[in-house]
Amino acid sequence: MIKLIVNADDFGYSRGVNYGIIDAHKYGIVNSTTMMMNMPGVNHAVELAKEHPALKLGIHLVLTFGKPLLSDVSTLVDEQGNFKKLKDLINDQNLSLIELEREWTAQIDRFLDFGLTATHFDSHHHVHGIPEFLPVIQRLSRKYNLPVRRISEQPVEGVPTFTDCFLHDFYGEGVTQEYFIELSHRDVENQTVEVMCHPGYLDFEVLNGSSYAADRVKETKILTSVTLPDNIILI
Repeated sequence: MIKLIVNADDFGYSRGVNYGIIDAHKYGIVNSTTMMMNMPGVNHAVELAKEHPALKLGIHLVLTFGKPLLSDVSTLVDEQGNFKKLKDLINDQNLSLIELEREWTAQIDRFLDFGLTATHFDSHHHVHGIPEFLPVIQRLSRKYNLPVRRISEQPVEGVPTFTDCFLHDFYGEGVTQEYFIELSHRDVENQTVEVMCHPGYLDFEVLNGSSYAADRVKETKILTSVTLPDNIILI
């Protein structure tokens, strides 16, 4: 038996993304989502989350898109005050881990201030897996008593992980109607498995801000129409 969590990233990105995630939950197999706390669709996402309490909620920490919640984190942003691009972030010797921890703490606190309960946290573009950030992740996990998405076969050192296994290949060309049928034949028997997904509908924010647009609609269609094999159960 495979115990499955289908987690929709990017809750709060926009109304279109929010509605796609909720439809994939109400009419499909999405049973978990993680919220970006610095995006324009956050208040809308909070309203929807409170209307659908069966949907598990976590925090999708952001460092590479939009603007930070804090105004005094200069090493995290570019000249326009936006978070740096992922390619510029890698091996950035000037990035302050103190500022990083303060900003991510603010993002988690904003989530909690809405009265929401978090199951775990992960991050946009998997930046929480950057080795230099490990001490920050360890402290945040301990402070908030939250497990963390594992993004490799090895667990995050000194941090409880959300599931036994994490799969990120339901994305782009990997988004197929057969994905979850084929999952039942993969070597993940008797494990808790997280499958990352990105359902959504097209709106102004998605069309003008995301390189992953039409595929979100395709994901939504598949996630709301698939039938899971008998050896896979949603938890």
